[in-house]
Amino acid sequence: MALVARRVRCSGESLTLLCSGTLIAPDVVLTAAHCLDVFGPEGAYEVFFGARLPSETHTEGRFVRVARAVRHPDYERETHAHDVALLRLAVAVEVPSPRLPGPGEDVLTPGGAARVVGFGDTRDANALPGVRRQGGLRVTEVRPDAFLAGPDPAMSCVGDSGGPVLVRDAEGGEVLAGVTVSGDFACQKEAVNLRVDAVRDSFLQPFLDERPEPPGRGLALDALCTQACTRDADCPAGLACAETSDASRRCFLPALQPGDYGAPCAEDAQCGAGGVCARLEPEGDDSCRCFTPCAEPVSEPPSEPPSEPSKGEDLPRGCMGAPGPGALAPGAVAAWLYLRRGPLPRARRATGRCRASSCAG
Repeated sequence: MALVARRVRCSGESLTLLCSGTLIAPDVVLTAAHCLDVFGPEGAYEVFFGARLPSETHTEGRFVRVARAVRHPDYERETHAHDVALLRLAVAVEVPSPRLPGPGEDVLTPGGAARVVGFGDTRDANALPGVRRQGGLRVTEVRPDAFLAGPDPAMSCVGDSGGPVLVRDAEGGEVLAGVTVSGDFACQKEAVNLRVDAVRDSFLQPFLDERPEPPGRGLALDALCTQACTRDADCPAGLACAETSDASRRCFLPALQPGDYGAPCAEDAQCGAGGVCARLEPEGDDSCRCFTPCAEPVSEPPSEPPSEPSKGEDLPRGCMGAPGPGALAPGAVAAWLYLRRGPLPRARRATGRCRASSCAG
């Protein structure tokens, strides 16, 4: 599957491919920790199940919202040590999952064949990312927590990070042996893959055994401006509970200030002048609703006229420090997170591969 930045609009918003991943339980996806470096574990994500990301000519496949993301506690960004993360999906999906290595099962040997799968770049400049591709690798070195592989004849590349590396067991079935994490810049010589068996008992299994968070108060979509929340479970599906600029906690959608959600819609034009048709969930009859921002609090007039802001000084932005007071432009999630965390990593195109310190693409 593909990991993408969560879409907030119901029309006119392009997809941002981040990484690849593997479904290891009906509601759990395994990916690389560095895939969360830009937006953070608290960022807004979706996963896509299908052969290629949707476009004007291809609409097959399914998006599912990520409810929770967790990186390995010992993850090191510079060295890619413990470069693994788990995603809890908002709903379970019925998609076949590869088998995890069993206790004491050793499926990796130098010289052994492997299969890599991902949605990333290829060495063909005319072949765009966003298409699920697979190819053969040859294991060259096995380490306690990782293994290296060379082309046979394929090679993982930018955007394949977090995707599966599978090998055959003694009975001929496939086992999820690794997670793609890094490799040489040109996608031609070497791929570095995290060993799944090295983190199975300490990281994967405890997450798989977790029970879902109990439901909260179930605040109403059309009254969120007047109702405070204490945790995400209090909020309607698709919204998060976070602190606003006035120190209160409200349910809101990433890249939008706090507000209420009204009538179902399909596009912004159905929500009035300057309205936004916001996407609360990736799918469903009521997944898109018209958004109305909360009214600005009325304050006492200042005793002295305020001075004009100096050049470069930020102007007030409304209820919270996110770009845009209400209307949402295409790519607003990326813009909002750019202001919070810095620019997205530059994905190398065509024949290049991500550097060892930045593989998300």
